[in-house]
Amino acid sequence: MSPQANEQTRPARKVIRGVVVSDKAPKTRVIDVERRVRHPFYEKIIRRRSRFYAHDEENQSHAGDLVEIMSTRPLSRLKRWRVVRVIKAAQKAAEAVTRAERAEGAQPTEAAK
Repeated sequence: MSPQANEQTRPARKVIRGVVVSDKAPKTRVIDVERRVRHPFYEKIIRRRSRFYAHDEENQSHAGDLVEIMSTRPLSRLKRWRVVRVIKAAQKAAEAVTRAERAEGAQPTEAAK
């Protein structure tokens, strides 16, 4: 069987987006995927959350990053997904502090008046 015929019969892989919650283990990320569903009786919109363990070969994602993950063969007891790409990197704590300091420096304080 040729490789092209095999690719045509294989079903499309699932791709979902989520936020990295933990990057403590090497090459493993914990991803939170949030979805909104309507309650069957009360009809209020509820946020539901699923957690996925994903493989990140290059350790490119970090906590707080928005990532895209794709289903794959089982890689370990819990890992059935792999990180495809980092959509939006999280703002680093040091960057947030420097931005806040710059914003404070731009505005005159009470003592300067």
